[in-house]
Amino acid sequence: MGNTKAWIEAARLKTLPLAVSSPLMGSFLAWSEGSFQWSIFTLATITTLLLQILSNLANDYGDFASGADNEERVGPRRLVQSGLISTTQMKKGIVLNIILALISGLLLIWFGAGGKDAGIILIFLVLGISAIVAAIKYTVGKNPYGYRGLGDISVFMFFGLIGVLGTHFLHTGTFNPWHALPAAAIGLLSAGVLNLNNLRDYESDKKAHKRTLVVWLGNQRAKYYHLGLIVISAILGPLYVIFNYHSAYQFLFILAFPLFFRNAIAVFRYNDPMELYPELKRLALATLVFAITFGIGMVI
Repeated sequence: MGNTKAWIEAARLKTLPLAVSSPLMGSFLAWSEGSFQWSIFTLATITTLLLQILSNLANDYGDFASGADNEERVGPRRLVQSGLISTTQMKKGIVLNIILALISGLLLIWFGAGGKDAGIILIFLVLGISAIVAAIKYTVGKNPYGYRGLGDISVFMFFGLIGVLGTHFLHTGTFNPWHALPAAAIGLLSAGVLNLNNLRDYESDKKAHKRTLVVWLGNQRAKYYHLGLIVISAILGPLYVIFNYHSAYQFLFILAFPLFFRNAIAVFRYNDPMELYPELKRLALATLVFAITFGIGMVI
């Protein structure tokens, strides 16, 4: 395999539709209020994609360094473990990605908050740096939080509440507490994608002492946790529309519901952990469909 192909594989492009969902949702909400800016949407999307790729690269390196990636692991090939990318090369790739994310993030703050109060700018700087640290520390370092069952909370916050509400604020300069409902829905669905990943890796993670939330809960309870994520996210959308109703088109996002519940059924029916691998991509795409249909329903 050529080195370029190895890096593309390490970036795990199938995870990127999920990353687009939060800036897309935040931008649609801003558009519905007449405050959409292409510069904010573009930079927010680029920054989020870079953070997702950073997380993927750091996970590839961190799980190898900790021993979590071994011959018993199921799922997509890891590039450091397979020897196609050396640890030194991966470290350089991580540093380069950090630099690119910083540049994109600073431009995003400049365009979205440059003329605002210094306190607002500081908040977004802290959030941006925190997002970079969170992307790395999930599996890298002496005490990675992903090994302590805290990954789901991080995903919920950064891909849900912070990603959606932060993007909306950079467009509009305002905060609407009702928008926390669709933001939370995106966050819960994003946590669902992580839960699928951890369900698939349950046995190997347990043997490697990687204490994900699935390992803490156990396989069976983690399935019900997954169902809870899906059901609650499905409730939050209609709840938002009921209290902010202006058109029947706002219920367009219901088109995504069959995709969600098909995913939940698959979680309870699988026998081989590898059967969950395509479900990760399907739930990520379903989340993107939810964000798009929710947004279109808001603006038409």
